[in-house]
Amino acid sequence: QVQLVESGGGLVQPGGSLRLSCAASGITVSIFTMGWYRQSPGKEREGVSCITVREGIIYYADSVKGRFTISSDNAKNTVFLQMNSLKPEDTAVYYCAAGYGDYCQETWMGEYPRFEYWGQGTLVTASE
Repeated sequence: QVQLVESGGGLVQPGGSLRLSCAASGITVSIFTMGWYRQSPGKEREGVSCITVREGIIYYADSVKGRFTISSDNAKNTVFLQMNSLKPEDTAVYYCAAGYGDYCQETWMGEYPRFEYWGQGTLVTASE
């Protein structure tokens, strides 16, 4: 059984930092495509960052470039999202996703994310 468990969300002041973790079980992160997506009320789910772990190809949304960093720890079978200089508009539920295919490129080209597995989400709130 595949499980993706996100953690690390919370309340932070604008300009602050958080690190999200996505601990995977039932799959091997090193051979999967892993993504972070977010959704805020009234908005569609959007891609934040994506990595084809085996090839090390990384994508970022324009809105987070230079502030967020995706990484993986294959020994821990975990993917991270380091978020710095958080803004109120970053407030959302953040979801981790894992997939067999190369879904990063197609998602960044506007296709619906076809990841097979999703976590339950973790809430990030950047507010005074």
